[in-house]
Amino acid sequence: MKTFQTLSLYLKKTLITTEKLLASASLITLLLLVIIQLIARNIFDYGFPLIDIISRHLILFILFMGAALISEQNKHIKIDILPTLISPNNKSSFTSLILILTACICIIFCWHSAAFWLDEFNYAPENELISTYLALALPFGFFILGLHFILLSITGFDESLISSDKQ
Repeated sequence: MKTFQTLSLYLKKTLITTEKLLASASLITLLLLVIIQLIARNIFDYGFPLIDIISRHLILFILFMGAALISEQNKHIKIDILPTLISPNNKSSFTSLILILTACICIIFCWHSAAFWLDEFNYAPENELISTYLALALPFGFFILGLHFILLSITGFDESLISSDKQ
């Protein structure tokens, strides 16, 4: 059991580092593309149509990576009605149950967004294939969120993994 928890912590730390890198790279790329589009439209009276499509999908990547990192810190928006009614002794088991339920919902969303993506991919015209590949942000994002909630139910909340990169 201890090996499983150690493996879960290692996976969680690797996932957090990867998400930070992906969110940062997406944000920098988004900023660069928007600046290029702004200069191209205002100075050269020409815009790149793909930049708008890529920008929309980069926002989704940033959103999902940010949501995963925030939920990892337990600082996401919560509606805490039941936890206030539960005794402190049962609170950790209730939290684990809620995390597993949330992970199941995210995995269901991942499944259905993947089915939607596959349908979109099968019927997309050749000139819109880049848009369909970028639309993988939805199933990927929900999968990452579901994986985070599963790992949180196993390992618990550890803010030191997020706030400090010196470990």
